Amino acid sequence: MTKPAGTAGSEIVLSTADLTKHYQVGGGLLGGPARVVRAVDGVTLDIRARETFALVGESGCGKTTLGRVMLRLQEPTSGTIRYRGTDLTGLDEDTMRGLRNRLQIVFQDPYASLNPRMRIETILAEPLRSHRFGTPAEIRDRCAELLEMVGLRRQYLRNYPHQFSGGQRQRIGIARALANKPDFVVCDESVSALDVSIQAQVLNLLADLQDQLKLTYFFITHDLAVVRQFANRVGVMFLGRLVEVGATEDLFARPLHPYTMLLMSAVPRPDPRQRGRERPMIQGEVPSPMNLPAGCRFHTRCPFARDICRAEEPALQDKGGRAVACHFPLDG
Repeated sequence: MTKPAGTAGSEIVLSTADLTKHYQVGGGLLGGPARVVRAVDGVTLDIRARETFALVGESGCGKTTLGRVMLRLQEPTSGTIRYRGTDLTGLDEDTMRGLRNRLQIVFQDPYASLNPRMRIETILAEPLRSHRFGTPAEIRDRCAELLEMVGLRRQYLRNYPHQFSGGQRQRIGIARALANKPDFVVCDESVSALDVSIQAQVLNLLADLQDQLKLTYFFITHDLAVVRQFANRVGVMFLGRLVEVGATEDLFARPLHPYTMLLMSAVPRPDPRQRGRERPMIQGEVPSPMNLPAGCRFHTRCPFARDICRAEEPALQDKGGRAVACHFPLDG
């Protein structure tokens, strides 16, 4: 597995400001009191050109929701999303459609994301036709080019998805995402359903494509080992909010938020000399997103919580190039 070689630029490709996505549960025809699930709750983030920004956190913390809201596959409740200076939240459907060829996604499940009734050529041609890429002959040539770009033979264009392995299907999913030459791609757990050896191949492919096509990745995952090898920067998410953001090597060498430290301590260690050593572990259950605790939403599981943590929610603040939302960050 290789980390993308391209150096992230200073240009901001996509940014969010106080972005939220809330869901109402109950009430209406279902009866009972209406309650709100705060899936994404005030996320402010800048993603730079040609970088791989990884978002990590436990299942249910809002990672996938954030990725989809950033592309407006789901509408935000409030906040703003800017792509190269354009406010996406203020665009109508027709204008947004014109930008969708620049903003794409690779889905998690390579088996569910491809229509089993369509040949591969039809799957790849669909976004090209939708955005009026060219003549039928030009579309066929582009489909063949896309397959070869992801390491598959053009003869496979006549095949159906069931004729491919999981790794090959994910390559086809990547090819479809790249059909209209985007520059920002959300990878939503795009290797989590694959065997470890196939994961490495797909990650190497993504890294090569990033260098060739000057892509920017928003890489959603729960696998910290993948993050360390593949990402330039990392955001750590807990119950809908970012709790830490920083360069990958800095964050792994010196986590500032207790949740980041505890996440890393939960990663299995392959070195047998480290077996049996005491490691701090995350205690307790994740609070319900429909009934968030007062103050810091991590305080019920934090071994370092104090009175202020139970009363006042910390803001995400800069700490010398890093950002952390903690009253008592681990650097003292």
